[in-house]
Amino acid sequence: MTTQDTGRFADLGIRENFLAILTQKGFTTPTPIQHQVIPAGLEGKDVVGIAQTGTGKTLAFGIPMIQRLGAGKGRGLVLAPTRELAIQIETELLKVAGPLGLKTAVLIGGAPQGRQLAALRKKPHIVIATPGRLVDFMEQKEINLGNVSIVALDEADRMLDVGFLPQIKRILGSTPQDRQTLLFSATMPKQISSLAATYMKMPLRIEIAPQGTAAKNVEQELFIVPKPDKIRLLDHILQENKGDTTLVFSRTKHGAKRIARDIRGMGHTADEIHSNRTQNQRQKALDGFRKGKVRVLVATDIAARGIDVKEVSLVINFDLPDNAEDYVHRIGRTGRAGRSGKAISFATPSQKADIKKIQQLIRKTLPILSLPKELPAARPKPKFEDRSSQNNSSGNRGSRRRFGGRPQGGQSGQARGRGSRGGQRGGGQRRRSR
Repeated sequence: MTTQDTGRFADLGIRENFLAILTQKGFTTPTPIQHQVIPAGLEGKDVVGIAQTGTGKTLAFGIPMIQRLGAGKGRGLVLAPTRELAIQIETELLKVAGPLGLKTAVLIGGAPQGRQLAALRKKPHIVIATPGRLVDFMEQKEINLGNVSIVALDEADRMLDVGFLPQIKRILGSTPQDRQTLLFSATMPKQISSLAATYMKMPLRIEIAPQGTAAKNVEQELFIVPKPDKIRLLDHILQENKGDTTLVFSRTKHGAKRIARDIRGMGHTADEIHSNRTQNQRQKALDGFRKGKVRVLVATDIAARGIDVKEVSLVINFDLPDNAEDYVHRIGRTGRAGRSGKAISFATPSQKADIKKIQQLIRKTLPILSLPKELPAARPKPKFEDRSSQNNSSGNRGSRRRFGGRPQGGQSGQARGRGSRGGQRGGGQRRRSR
């Protein structure tokens, strides 16, 4: 079913005590996905929800889960593809679950296991996890999924993209067959349809926007630019949009590091998040970006579905994504909460096929802009960057050797191997690093 109707939370069958908490927290009018999913979820039905990013999916599965657990019915489990998204989900759920006395635990790679084990031993009502780290704890016999009564899979297509299908199958196979399952995604590839058919009971499909629909209030532009001129074009755009909070996407982690360094050389505050950074470094970078201490954040696709910063004015795709679907999620980081936004993409002359795939997915032709007549001169690459004196690089101090060495202690769980798969990959599959 496809619909855009909405109403009030009070009309959805939510219990009075829970409804009072939602009202107190300022939740009175549900988004379209919430309006359609919550009643079915409260009835115990399995649901496949298709909606673009930023549409309120967390509460769409969170409200049925919290109401069910508030009645003392088992444990809730939420699976997410990235650490950032898992942390974001917990933050949202605690706003309404905390006042009801429900406890949560987050299990993610790239973070100490000790603290997570301590949270598990407090018997949380809801566990939010990346699949790789959850399987690690299952293998260590630190968690038993036999009492899970409701499971939510958020950004399921992304979990499959990064190779988590074997872990997801193992996790779902370890939960009771009579559990309730809620699956959410912005796209619906065949693998997810197969997953739903195997592990869900006659799921109700709710599609709020056609698959691949990009945010309506995001202005999209495209430059065809030779690869060597990309950084000069980026320099020009950042100068033209001074003051705008900007998110720049790189295809690789090494590219993200280099781009962030070059942006700082242009005189802008910048930081980066990618899989070579520790969870603490990534969180500090996000916090600095969210609080306005950092104007430009450079990220790989690990962040495309985990950044919840409402004030992002501009998204720049310095590199086109490997998957056309990721384009939708990237540009969905701007134009949130009713605001307008802008997305600018760089493509090289050889990437016409990639552009075509994106345009077919979003069912829109991207306007190609002419390159500026004069781009800024190439800036010299600094051989030495004294990060200790950079007050504008939130959380980066001491994170690198100063003479071109590799990051120290910044390698994430994904890069270190088993025990930390919760960040990027699963099933022992080796993917190109992000």
